[in-house]
Amino acid sequence: MNKDDVCILIPSLNEGKTIGGLVREFRSLGFSNILVIDGHSTDDTVRDAQKEGARVILQSGKGKGQAISQAFQIIDREFILMIDGDGTYLTEEAFKVLEPVISRTADHVIGNRFANYQKGAFTRFNLFGNMILNKIFGLAYGIWLNDVLSGYRAFNKKAIKNMELNRTGFEVETEITVECVKKDMKIVEVPITYHARVSGAATKLRPIRDGLRIASTIYLLARTHNPLFYFNIIGAASIMAGIGIGIYVVNEWLKDITHVPLAILATLFIVIGIQMFIFAILSDLVVSMHKENMRMLRKIITEKEKI
Repeated sequence: MNKDDVCILIPSLNEGKTIGGLVREFRSLGFSNILVIDGHSTDDTVRDAQKEGARVILQSGKGKGQAISQAFQIIDREFILMIDGDGTYLTEEAFKVLEPVISRTADHVIGNRFANYQKGAFTRFNLFGNMILNKIFGLAYGIWLNDVLSGYRAFNKKAIKNMELNRTGFEVETEITVECVKKDMKIVEVPITYHARVSGAATKLRPIRDGLRIASTIYLLARTHNPLFYFNIIGAASIMAGIGIGIYVVNEWLKDITHVPLAILATLFIVIGIQMFIFAILSDLVVSMHKENMRMLRKIITEKEKI
């Protein structure tokens, strides 16, 4: 491994308790290109990172997603190792995370936190939420991963140049994974260790709000990758609403009470649901043809690059 070919990317916001030690550890491992992109911290994050030899850039907007997107546009190294600045990941496991991209067996590597996590690193609610989101991702994209929300990742240059990121918050990890799936990039998971945050370092994650945003991101981005999943959810919800209203209407009719407007509404919901199922099938055909065309185009480009 030529460590000069690797850029260590650390998105940070008020990580003054850990960022200095994190940068120092990476430098002791031989990594000299360390980029801290800071979200306008109000503590000693910037000072400590610069003191230890990191290059610090203040992000132009707000949110982790925007910071990562901005960083991807300026990094010119062959490989990128992304790690959160909160000290929950082990720097010595950098080689384990980087190995698949450096050996060309993967375009994107995800560190699986659930392989070995410290007691207290997750609450039961966090564990349950992560499990649900991983299952939703698998259903939507057909790729069953253990940890789509991990903050310890590695990429090759090809991966970050082909990504089109639009999410600005914590849902960016999900969007990165979706982009890799959509662009037919090779994804590999490796087991890593995950520690609890240091005492006094508050998390920025709001489990319920951010969990809902992540779930909505998984669903909305499925529109162009798996329309069967996207439109069938709408169709099923519409039909269930129609059936529910219909049961009420029939129950009232048996009592000699007529609800004509509700009967019409129930019918409309059911018809819309059936139309969504038909639209899902047609959309899936279009998307399948598009995927095949893009796969052939990428194959042609790859063959030309080899010449």
